[in-house]
Amino acid sequence: MKAVVLHEFGGPDKLKYEEVPDPVAGAGQVLVRLSATSINPVDFKLRSGAMKERMPLELPAILGRDIAGIVRAIGEGVSGFELGDQVMALGKNSYAELTVVEASDLTHLPKGLDLVEAAALPLVTLTGRQLITRAVKIQSGQTVLIAGAMGNVGRSAVMTAKKTGAIVIAGVKKSQLKEAADLGADQVLALDDAAAMEKLGFIDAVADAVGGETAQKLLAKVKQGGTFGSVLGPPENAKMHPTVKIEAIMVHSDSKELYELAEDVVAGRLKIPIDRMVPLAEAGKAQEAAEKGGIGKILLLS
Repeated sequence: MKAVVLHEFGGPDKLKYEEVPDPVAGAGQVLVRLSATSINPVDFKLRSGAMKERMPLELPAILGRDIAGIVRAIGEGVSGFELGDQVMALGKNSYAELTVVEASDLTHLPKGLDLVEAAALPLVTLTGRQLITRAVKIQSGQTVLIAGAMGNVGRSAVMTAKKTGAIVIAGVKKSQLKEAADLGADQVLALDDAAAMEKLGFIDAVADAVGGETAQKLLAKVKQGGTFGSVLGPPENAKMHPTVKIEAIMVHSDSKELYELAEDVVAGRLKIPIDRMVPLAEAGKAQEAAEKGGIGKILLLS
């Protein structure tokens, strides 16, 4: 099969489109012929070596977490899937024509979801949902500020928090205020507006997908006994706020949650913007564009 392989850490030019052996589905696994995958920030952080301490990578490696495609082979002991099924998953090694997925991580596509567009969903939607349900654990009637609400993780977090009955403040950039009105949050706050931040009172929780100085400022806005949830690790000033519970998580595969999130997309409750679709062979150029930011999802078509 063809795949995009990383042989050494570095820039986008280190991603090489080449022939590699076909993977084989073992017991409890399914072989998927990918229709598409998508680029996530973790991909270029792994490629550059920036995350090799937190997420060690054995080279040569095939990057990619989002899987959307067709079942091509079924391993021993797997039930519930048939050859030709359209499926999706949060998995690994998806910058390729074929990949092997644990059957427990795999789910069918809900009716009405385009197979290629499904590739935009797994990592960001599961991360956003789990930021709310597993880190913040927000309850109905409580107030949560979601930092980075215009991002794909943030969008998913806003929807999840609203479904729990929480009061949601969408934290965005000042330049995004008008567009953020469509997120469905109860309030929108410009995190880069010092005056607006000063007016923000104490809140029950923060769900952070931004990090850095913004996260440190928001931590100070969480009331005693409240929770600061993050997908980027604890803020540097975490020790200065011992009465706030810090919950830093990493996303986990969950086929049931992913199917429910896909249903939300079909129903129009959640939208993950797609900027462009490019051939898998152009993964390097696509990562370079994604790394500059300010655009929607880039899908890699295999």
